[in-house]
Amino acid sequence: MFFRTRALALGAAIALLPAPATHAAPSSRTLTLAQALSRAVASSPGLAAADREIAAAGGRSVQAGVFPNPELAAELDDAFGSKAKRNLDSAETTLQISQLFELGGKRDARIAVAAADIDAARWDRAATRLQVLAETAEAFARTLGAQKRVAELAEQVDDLDRLGPLLQRRVEAGASSSAEISRGRLATETTRVELAKARASFQAARRALSALIGEKAPSFNAVGGDLTRIGAPPSFDGLMARALQTPQLTRFTAVRAQRRALLAAAQAKATPDVTAGVGWRRYREDRSNAVIASLSVPLPVFDRNQGGVIEAGETLAKTEAERAAAQRALTALVGNAYEALRGSYDEARLTRANVLPVAREAYDSIRSGYAEGRYSLLELLEARAALSEASLKEIDALVSFHASLASLEGLTGSALVLSRRDK
Repeated sequence: MFFRTRALALGAAIALLPAPATHAAPSSRTLTLAQALSRAVASSPGLAAADREIAAAGGRSVQAGVFPNPELAAELDDAFGSKAKRNLDSAETTLQISQLFELGGKRDARIAVAAADIDAARWDRAATRLQVLAETAEAFARTLGAQKRVAELAEQVDDLDRLGPLLQRRVEAGASSSAEISRGRLATETTRVELAKARASFQAARRALSALIGEKAPSFNAVGGDLTRIGAPPSFDGLMARALQTPQLTRFTAVRAQRRALLAAAQAKATPDVTAGVGWRRYREDRSNAVIASLSVPLPVFDRNQGGVIEAGETLAKTEAERAAAQRALTALVGNAYEALRGSYDEARLTRANVLPVAREAYDSIRSGYAEGRYSLLELLEARAALSEASLKEIDALVSFHASLASLEGLTGSALVLSRRDK
């Protein structure tokens, strides 16, 4: 149950809280992160296949403990020949039942292999669950970012639309040329084009998210969450220590046990089995009966399963190399996600603290000064574009932060505790 508990913890620290009501669609059509994660787990084909594999391994475990079936044989000798044996008068009838007795611990080895198969299948399912949760959380963050980008560009279009009457009054007063109206309209329509592209990107992200939660078509109009909540990531060493305890690596404990059991099973095959039988024979010639007994043992002269033992031994020996390769790949993935998280955190924090306030102050100042004739339209449009660019860069950094956070939580198998929250 350890890996199941860790898997359920994923997403707990992703700061995608319910969005403010002013930006939310009707609640029945707004998807939250918790709903997305729950639906993704419930509808995942990979998890369904993993559950089937666990059940199949359980079936193999049942079969591994079954004893070989006894064999019933019947013989008819000295019949349908020539002379005195041309009929059944001197025939001998034999009925025999025999049983194979496995030696060398073959049955115990099979049971051990089957039990290790179940453990390995469970760890594989835990790893698959973490991947499903991480992919869904990352897709949710990207969808929320695309939604916020649409809102930002729509606000920019509305802002530029409100410049129309001001431009008209300046032209009528002779303070500006009529060309400024065309210039303002061009800026507005160019932003409308960007808004249309952003809406298409949001629809694409929405469909990708709906596919991850098992929907053929999106049943939600919007996603609900607060993308602006971020925090400083913990130390890399602590994250790496957690990553080493995730199913991606701990599964090799089960794999090693599985392969050790396979080696024991291969070695057990070198011990020959014994088949014992007992039967009854009927002699027609003098109408007498007799009991017969048999015992057979194959002689391990040529086949002692030498190749099977070598194969199983080498397969067991390569487990450590496979684990080392998996750990190296995991270290690289955690490192890349961690640096992306740190970089996006710094970018979002600095943009929010230093760039956005300056850009907004400059735009507000130039806008009020433009109404008084102290600035040109070009200066006003440049200030508005700078403010929009800063806002969109912050959104991109926030999306990268939460996507990297989801990836790290998937790789470490638990929720990350951010050392400081920024809003």
